[in-house]
Amino acid sequence: MNKIKNRVKELRKSKGITQDEMAKILGYKNKSGYSQLENGVVKMTIDKAKIIASTLGISPEEISFK
Repeated sequence: MNKIKNRVKELRKSKGITQDEMAKILGYKNKSGYSQLENGVVKMTIDKAKIIASTLGISPEEISFK
């Protein structure tokens, strides 16, 4: 799972997307909610995985679910 989380983080950074920006895309008020998803602290929903995948240009299957 760490490998997948690291891939999502690397892809996000390579596209120049900050955690703040990703949080706003997902509807969070600040980056802490997204940070918890990216770090596996909270369970990621399928809907959020689809949004993240679309934003990063990957398939939802490439994102781990806790």
